[in-house]
Amino acid sequence: MSIKLAVIYYSSTGTNYQMAQWAQEGAEELGAEVRVVRVPENAPQAAIDGNPAWKAHAEATKDVPEVELADLEWADAIIFSVPTRFGNMASQMRQFLDTTGGLWFHGKLTNKVVSAMTSAQNPHGGQEATTLSLYTNMYHWGAIVVAPGYSDASIFKAGGNPYGTSVSVDQEGKMVEDVKEAVIYQAKRTVTVAKWLKEGQR
Repeated sequence: MSIKLAVIYYSSTGTNYQMAQWAQEGAEELGAEVRVVRVPENAPQAAIDGNPAWKAHAEATKDVPEVELADLEWADAIIFSVPTRFGNMASQMRQFLDTTGGLWFHGKLTNKVVSAMTSAQNPHGGQEATTLSLYTNMYHWGAIVVAPGYSDASIFKAGGNPYGTSVSVDQEGKMVEDVKEAVIYQAKRTVTVAKWLKEGQR
């Protein structure tokens, strides 16, 4: 039984896009059908143009499809990847989540299997708070949150965040921790739990 996974991300300079791609890799290893989609940008063009890395990433990923509410309805499982902003999710992701009220009202988000990942510029930059703030939305949906916990050695290698893979990014935009295996594991765990749920509903 194939699981449909939506990997929904926001990325200004590429970190969370890379994590989304690793999540896709892990999920597809288990036979999942995956859509990687980005939330719309809401920053002024002048701000983007003023940051060479941001501008380059925006250009490089312009052909990645923007998320639509239909992607949420389609998916059995959803993985979010979003950077931290002052201990909370980036406003671009917040803005998208605020558009999901209609689906929520009609019960279209109930029992979706969800998980989340994040990044920040230092190990204590709010990663855990960001992940938990995103999960708060999922509780209102009636979704089933699948956190990695400490269920695999890759979690410890990546820095040990039980709520969802998180990574620090240095001043050159490079990931500090080695999180690829943890992201792949988290994606596989999410797909596996979604499959258990889907099989149980037959």
